[in-house]
Amino acid sequence: MQKVKKIVLILFITILSSCVSKKDIIYFQNDQVEQAKVSNSYKTVFKPDDLLQITVSALDIEAVKPFNLPAVTYATTTNSVIGTPQQQAYLIDNKGYIDFPLLGRLKIAGLTRSETIKLLKNKLDPDYIKKPTINIIISNFKITVLGDVKTPGSYKIPNERITVLDAIGLAGDLNISGIRNIEVKREEGNKITTYKLDLRSNKLFTSPVYYLQQNDIVYVQPNKARSQSASYNQNTGLFISIGSVLISLISILTR
Repeated sequence: MQKVKKIVLILFITILSSCVSKKDIIYFQNDQVEQAKVSNSYKTVFKPDDLLQITVSALDIEAVKPFNLPAVTYATTTNSVIGTPQQQAYLIDNKGYIDFPLLGRLKIAGLTRSETIKLLKNKLDPDYIKKPTINIIISNFKITVLGDVKTPGSYKIPNERITVLDAIGLAGDLNISGIRNIEVKREEGNKITTYKLDLRSNKLFTSPVYYLQQNDIVYVQPNKARSQSASYNQNTGLFISIGSVLISLISILTR
């Protein structure tokens, strides 16, 4: 009888340990927001493997044509263009360079958008184009959300502006078993840097990773109960049923 009681007690403790405390699931409940440190500004820094679409425009339409080359596919038999021509994109290689028409190899990695535009304007004006207007977008800007969220995966971001909260929202929010401490992994230089965030704290809004950069990875760890449940097999429901029967038996026998 004592052995049965011990088994029932263990089952009861396991069930209680799987409960999630209210203080572990409410966002932004701790700390005051330091408004002086909150900034709505963000900047994109170009990195190797970014695919850039660079558009050059000016009053002289003929002068800008060499810098807005179309990317086309030709049929092998007729040598004719297949499909609609698309604007040429420039991949930043692993050394940080792109190969731009007439200007040759340019070091882009590590520069912001405004710095890159300034570089191109200085190269083009006045030798090639007078007072050019340049627009640059990253066509393969994406972030990845993994772990204990409803729909983990990679998400393409067309406007290049996304916060860590936006990313969690895209992934369907955290599951109730997701702990509020999350990680953002970012490639900086030649290494991966891990930043830790607490969604229960308002200090989140002053974090250097509040605004995500291209290829950032957001990882949400499951809580302890969820991690333990992953190791249970499909017979867990059967064991709980047996425990319920044992509890009923003990109640009858101890009357």
